[in-house]
Amino acid sequence: MSRLLERYKKEILAELEKELDIANPMAVPRLEKIVINVGVGEAIQNAKALDAAKLELTQITGQAPVVSRAKKSISAFKLRKGLPIACFVTLRQRRMYEFFDRLVNIVLPRVRDFRGVSPKAFDGRGNYTLGLRDQLVFPEIDYTKVERPRGMNITIVTTARTDAEAQALLKKLGMPFRETA
Repeated sequence: MSRLLERYKKEILAELEKELDIANPMAVPRLEKIVINVGVGEAIQNAKALDAAKLELTQITGQAPVVSRAKKSISAFKLRKGLPIACFVTLRQRRMYEFFDRLVNIVLPRVRDFRGVSPKAFDGRGNYTLGLRDQLVFPEIDYTKVERPRGMNITIVTTARTDAEAQALLKKLGMPFRETA
């Protein structure tokens, strides 16, 4: 069992129950899944670019990514419906907690000029999306083998009903939110 999951069950669950005034322990917000998405726009001209992105995503998450295809054609981007243009991974259970732990304690502090993540990136239903500009902040990536920097979106899906509940959960799990002035 990951150390973050143990801490959630032993400490954070009770703290959130008290803080959010929830009587039923099953109603306390928790992490449901984490989806990491890498869009590869250059895959239109260079099919090998998607293979590199898949390899890097596998190294970061320890799980094989799924290739996502274009839903519709856009002539301005020379994009045809059905072309592979992105890859994503959905993490759940143990892998999700291990990834979140690494994200908060290792990856985010390595981001240049990092002052905390934005508290405004919630979607209104208790889910949080974070964008990273570069895959090199992950220690698993060997920077000598990287052709070009690739960004990614990390969506953290929680069982929280409101953004305030989700923010309380993520703060307790160690997410470094930026202080608003």
